[in-house]
Amino acid sequence: MAAKEKNAKFNRRGKPMPKVENPGKLFKRIMGYVFRFYPLQMITIVVCIFVTVFSSVQGTLFTRTLIDGYIQPMLDSGSNDYSALLGAMARVAVFYGLGIGASFLQQVIMVYVNQGTLRRLREELFEHMESLPIKYFDTHAHGDIMSVYTNDIDTLRQMISQSIPQLLNSAITIVSVFVSMLVLSIPLTIVTIFMVGVMLFCSAKATASSGKNFVAQQKNIGALNGFIEEMMTGQKVVKVFNHEQDNIVKFDELNEELFQSSFKANAYSGSLGPINSQLGNTSYVLCAMIGGAIALSDNIAVGFTVGALASFLTFNKSFSMPINQVSMQFNSIIMALAGAERIFKMIDEQPETDEGYVMLVDAKEENGQVVEADHHTGKWAWKHYHKADNTTTYQPMEGDVTFNGVDFGYTDEKMVLHDIVLHALPGQKIAFVGSTGAGKTTITNLINRFYDIQDGKIRYDNININKIKKADLRRSLGIVLQDTHLFTGTVMENIRYGKLDATDDEVIAAAKLANAHSFIKRLPEGYNTMLTGDGANLSQGQRQLLAIARAAIADPPVLILDEATSSIDTRTEKIVQDGMDKLMKGRTTFVIAHRLSTVRNSDCIIVLEQGRIVEQGTHDELIAKKQRYYHLYTGMKEESVTA
Repeated sequence: MAAKEKNAKFNRRGKPMPKVENPGKLFKRIMGYVFRFYPLQMITIVVCIFVTVFSSVQGTLFTRTLIDGYIQPMLDSGSNDYSALLGAMARVAVFYGLGIGASFLQQVIMVYVNQGTLRRLREELFEHMESLPIKYFDTHAHGDIMSVYTNDIDTLRQMISQSIPQLLNSAITIVSVFVSMLVLSIPLTIVTIFMVGVMLFCSAKATASSGKNFVAQQKNIGALNGFIEEMMTGQKVVKVFNHEQDNIVKFDELNEELFQSSFKANAYSGSLGPINSQLGNTSYVLCAMIGGAIALSDNIAVGFTVGALASFLTFNKSFSMPINQVSMQFNSIIMALAGAERIFKMIDEQPETDEGYVMLVDAKEENGQVVEADHHTGKWAWKHYHKADNTTTYQPMEGDVTFNGVDFGYTDEKMVLHDIVLHALPGQKIAFVGSTGAGKTTITNLINRFYDIQDGKIRYDNININKIKKADLRRSLGIVLQDTHLFTGTVMENIRYGKLDATDDEVIAAAKLANAHSFIKRLPEGYNTMLTGDGANLSQGQRQLLAIARAAIADPPVLILDEATSSIDTRTEKIVQDGMDKLMKGRTTFVIAHRLSTVRNSDCIIVLEQGRIVEQGTHDELIAKKQRYYHLYTGMKEESVTA
């Protein structure tokens, strides 16, 4: 460990510089995506690159033939017959034409492959993200997740469209040019190889330094995006507490870190071009001097002509140029690998598991038996397949929920709920009250299996909820949260989100049930009014009424109301409460209450403290006990009077 710390690089805040783990494995995985979906296109691209490179090589070799086979003999003989020369040039022109066509075709196909690969990668990312558990989004900044879709995907775009074709082109060029140089002159080839070795040494040093900073740059971009997103969504809070200057200071720190990592990465990367270019020029000059001396010597045995020198000098440039390009592409590849590491890390996150097999289906009664219906009947049943005897039973969905000795913690080291025991009978209204952090919302999150418990049992109509498919379990639960989220779309589309195949009449009926119809009709375009910015053009009460309508249209057997009226005024609360009362009728309902006056008529009030049930009973029973609930209730009343 000490050795690792000693060799580790640190940024300006003393944190270890991030680095790409297993770059070879990452590169192989990226190429796996490309070749898996576009094998024929990639083969075509490789063929096009070969044609392009060989057309260029034969053109360069023609220089020797041009000088030694045509120009020099014509000068020696004084001939003016250009027919043979024109024929040779026509043949070369054909080869160059093929090279141009192949290069154009390669570029067109590469754009298609690049954009298609990124489209599939984004699709896989989003599909996988939708399968991730709630815990993932609770533990990862949304700005970091967005950065994966934007910055990290963009770095892959550059690598697939530019770096990979360039590497392949350079590799083929280097091999073909190297063979051609050996044919022309072994001594000059040795000089060229020596200078290339110097270029590779400089490139390796610069790439190693820039690579770490490109990884840090991607991390810093994600951190900065996350901070900006937080400030945008929390701007009201920022202004209320006058924290503008503090946030500017924090932003400047994050921005400075991004500047430092980007500056260092691009400074090292930018130095490669000029360094390698000048080393390439040095190699060219050395070969010109040595080659000129050889060509002008009287030693016929050498066989190195002026035409061969002209061709070799062109190959010298052609040889150093792809190596220079390869060294430049290494930085783009490292930056792309840093992005790919974050992309695949998200893709490799464990999805939400679902081992359930009991399904919720529409039901009807036929000959005294509950059977499955092929249309919505307003009645539900659990479809339970029994593997032991290969039979299927249908149990009416009633909304009976039981917690039996439930222990839960977001981590195994710290339990949040302890030995929770409760029983909600069908149609009952169960209220959870208690101080902030007592575990009220956590209990409702366990009912819909956003999280799984460490110990105990939760039964739904006497069925262990682990046996129920999560989609069916959650379909049976209508939820109205304190913080209502509305999507970009019309009012009708937002209500229909609770049941995507609902008719317009069903949407309107749900809105009427939720007491939302009257205010919707007063909107500029009624149900077709477009909502944007999470319904910013509506009041909090109106947004809550739409959330109630959205839950109503799903016609759920069980409801969870999480402090749905805590952030609205008293007058609006009466309208919203009336809508919720209509929605709760005949349904098992779990209510998390901020205002205790809203739970007086509950069938059972459960008082929580530090994750334990300390009291439960009706309002009158708990008031008579004059214990925790009594103090909470009377304290609330006193605060209201004082206010």
